[in-house]
Amino acid sequence: MEPTSLSPLELIRPIVALVALTGVVWALMVVVRNAAVFRGAASVRYYRAYTGEAPPEWIERPARAFMNLLEVPILFYLVCVLMIVTQRFDATQVALAWAFVAVRVAHAAIHIGWNDVRVRFFAYFTGCGVLTVMWVRFALALA
Repeated sequence: MEPTSLSPLELIRPIVALVALTGVVWALMVVVRNAAVFRGAASVRYYRAYTGEAPPEWIERPARAFMNLLEVPILFYLVCVLMIVTQRFDATQVALAWAFVAVRVAHAAIHIGWNDVRVRFFAYFTGCGVLTVMWVRFALALA
């Protein structure tokens, strides 16, 4: 793959979209936890040291989705930045970046919503597959 003629903005946009998703999930986590404490469905003591009786599972779903958005996506951010710096990306890489973001949106919605583990795992696995293809294509572009 030759250095690209595409604008770096083509990869920056999906990066910003994933950061926005992370921000939305973070805000939802804050609202749900605070509302649960306010209504007595969760204890401030639990959140102080994460000991004692855990709140109901539905209260912690946004927090787990938020943490998940800080794990695997770091590899997405890294490959995108490396592609921008080296100018080694094409329209396919941009499409894959948007596909990764779409799958992460679906994964977060499933996780926070009905939380069907099989469907959630499918979204997670699909995202990891897209990310693997992005990394392999990037590595091959450097060869």
